[in-house]
Amino acid sequence: VRKCGACAAEHHPRTDPAIIVLVKDESDRILLGRQKIWPAKRFSTFAGFVEPGESFESTVIREVAEECGGSVISMRYLGSQPWPFPASIMIAYEAVISNPATTKPDGEEIEEIIWLDRELIKAKVAAQELLLPPAISVARAMINAWYGPDANRDLVTKETWRS
Repeated sequence: VRKCGACAAEHHPRTDPAIIVLVKDESDRILLGRQKIWPAKRFSTFAGFVEPGESFESTVIREVAEECGGSVISMRYLGSQPWPFPASIMIAYEAVISNPATTKPDGEEIEEIIWLDRELIKAKVAAQELLLPPAISVARAMINAWYGPDANRDLVTKETWRS
């Protein structure tokens, strides 16, 4: 908090809430997306800012529908991560969708999507066909938790977003 020297009013910093969601199907595969600004092999979870008056849960449903056409049938809160770019907090969820066969990228923010089971993600990472988010990110923590205890051994990728 900052305190005004003239009137002693307290001013709290602005924090913009955003959700980040690991989309899954009922077979426990995950869906990752690639933004146009990322390199061709970079994929991550879906995310978006909370609109004024919108709950976190409503944001999950809206963002999944907007970015991949998924229809959320269940979701679970996973945790949060401060994200200082610019002044956000990421609220993490996993969500199961009912329509994996009809998902598609929105073509604006998300250019490409990929469904992955544990064998396929391990193979694509090993072949350097898939770059995952950096280890410090909540997106990577969500992917690693889904993958299981061998994630730090099996899912080693480059650690930058842009290269």
